[in-house]
Amino acid sequence: MTSSAPTLVWFRQDLRLADNPALAAAVQHGGPILPVFVWSQDGEGDWPAGGATQWWLHRSLARLAESLAKRGSKLIIRQGDTQEQLNQLVQETKAGRVYWNRRYEPACIARDAQIKARLRTDGVDAQSFNAGLLLEPWEVRNKQGSPFQVFTPYWKHCQEKLTPALPESAPSQLAAPAKWPRSESVESLGLEPTIPWADGLEQAWQPGEAGAYATLQAFLAEAVGDYPTARDQPEPEGTSRMSPYLHFGEIGPRQIWQAVAERMQEAKKPFAAAGQSWLRQLGWREFAHHLLFHFPHTPAEPLRAPYAAFPWRKAPRELKAWQQGRTGYPLVDAGMRQLWVTGWMHNRVRMVVASFLVKHLLLSWQEGAAWFWDTLVDADLANNTLGWQWTAGCGADAAPYFRIFNPVSQGEKFDTGGAYVRKWVPELAGLPDKYLHQPWTAPGVLLKDAGVKLGGNYPAPMVVHQEARERALEALGTIRKGD
Repeated sequence: MTSSAPTLVWFRQDLRLADNPALAAAVQHGGPILPVFVWSQDGEGDWPAGGATQWWLHRSLARLAESLAKRGSKLIIRQGDTQEQLNQLVQETKAGRVYWNRRYEPACIARDAQIKARLRTDGVDAQSFNAGLLLEPWEVRNKQGSPFQVFTPYWKHCQEKLTPALPESAPSQLAAPAKWPRSESVESLGLEPTIPWADGLEQAWQPGEAGAYATLQAFLAEAVGDYPTARDQPEPEGTSRMSPYLHFGEIGPRQIWQAVAERMQEAKKPFAAAGQSWLRQLGWREFAHHLLFHFPHTPAEPLRAPYAAFPWRKAPRELKAWQQGRTGYPLVDAGMRQLWVTGWMHNRVRMVVASFLVKHLLLSWQEGAAWFWDTLVDADLANNTLGWQWTAGCGADAAPYFRIFNPVSQGEKFDTGGAYVRKWVPELAGLPDKYLHQPWTAPGVLLKDAGVKLGGNYPAPMVVHQEARERALEALGTIRKGD
């Protein structure tokens, strides 16, 4: 193939033009560039895109196509078997190269390896790049040469070797081919399933590269200074809400790292601690991918083998009540309703609702992970797996199973004035703060004055906390010898 042969740049979870290594390599090589997106679930294994993910992807692809058009290019959209579609495009365009950025889910690794081997066999230069992580999972090992399973030493090791390259700006122009191949429309992919929470998602988010950058800049300008203390308060929001943008690659970790570094240089010393605290969350994201890469069975099975024998219950009605935010515990219900409406939930509340499912109800973490996967706009296999196994006590660096969050005390501590519960569980809004997180303890006259009817417009608690705690510890005892 000659140097003038086109290059296909295969987009996946890297839906941006700035600091996109595969795109940058194509630009550097020269010649026409054909940006390609193939909608296919063939390489996703047991984790095809959920409803909220598809909603976001539809909008993100539209924004990417707009950005490409401004640079004299366009997004070629195909659907079907990924290998077949890429092979067809190579033949149609006489492309000499196919470049893409890596994904790290087990099924995707296997699929990508097969695609790369096939393309190279056909004489095509197939290369993959790192756009999504600060460090490749295989680059980080402990002194024994094994994967890390505890976050603190992992992150310390990473920081010692971490010197992220400066992010690259988006190209101002992209060379176009003489003739564009056939493309489908974003709408033809059917990525907007009829989901009842779509209106809430529309109000809560601005998918796309521009939305990612705007969200980051707003956080750095206002909220990040208070992050170490505000991060655990669900209302008002004290976190960055960058997780879906990172998941879809509308912004990369190097861009965030650089933006925080620049802000730390501009601001006074107190900001440095806040900036480092927030960057630590990037470290947790890196750790999640490190674990998924080295322990690919963990999306479905516990990392700590004895927990495979844990006596989980099957209770479809209780699972549905949890999903709908009808457990009778206000903080849990607020979180589940926030998830349903916005496709997102504050991290502190995620821990509380997850703990409630696996420890108060003894329903498996896999059930919770599946629900989050379908409803979260930031549904990420690595993060989702780490979070649920952490809560269930069966993963790396996990909270011990006997650490059981009390949803009442958690609400009183982190939603002190009750703003979060009143926002998402409005039927309780009239209760005084003293009873807001445990309405079943309120005198009948107060409940009546507030318009609350337990078992009516708001459910009575599904379980009694202390009794549920004892039941959970008893269940733990059945596997404790092997833990």
